[in-house]
Amino acid sequence: MKIHREGRKIVLVSAAIIFLMAALIVWFVPSGHWLFYAAPGVLLVFFLWILWFFRSPRRSIARQSDAILSPADGKIVFSDTTLEENFFGKEMQKVSIFMSPFNVHLNRYPADGKIISYQYHPGKYMVAWHPKSSHKNERNVLVMNTDGGKQILLSQIAGTIARRIVCYGEEGKEVEQGQELGFIKFGSRVDIYLPTDAKVLVKRGDKVKAGLDVIATNGTDPS
Repeated sequence: MKIHREGRKIVLVSAAIIFLMAALIVWFVPSGHWLFYAAPGVLLVFFLWILWFFRSPRRSIARQSDAILSPADGKIVFSDTTLEENFFGKEMQKVSIFMSPFNVHLNRYPADGKIISYQYHPGKYMVAWHPKSSHKNERNVLVMNTDGGKQILLSQIAGTIARRIVCYGEEGKEVEQGQELGFIKFGSRVDIYLPTDAKVLVKRGDKVKAGLDVIATNGTDPS
């Protein structure tokens, strides 16, 4: 299992701390005591979860010029038309993807194109599935001109636990569909705003994977 570069330092530090704690437990707790067996087991499970969280699975991404691929793994918690106030100031189709602590947290660009705007917004740390987290929470906001002739907005949003949002985008950068966009640590969400003439193919409750599932097209079926 490949560990994403954003998690390698955390994995190493966690391994050292957990090994030290386990050694202290084995040294000081009598072998017959329940803690002698239970505590190291809990520490091992916690370490395995850290490894699982920072996994970076290999994916064969089939680039599709007319398709908007999911930028994140997770569950669709919102899919409807709403007012986008940050950049466009008009009605757009919004799709929100919530990432639980058990999802892959590597984000990917949904289309080929060029980043025309990048903004960091400090903010609160409300639960990521709350509707107000889209504009109240800490977030990174990217606007892209896609090669398909559309302008879309992506927002990486921090949550109650997620206090570290990593974004590899910068203004003027040319990006490819499925390329790494960034990483959000320990659960959060990604919002994507699409033009009203785009054909959204997902609904609330659907589960999607970054770079694999098509969430919208320019108005025609991806086939």
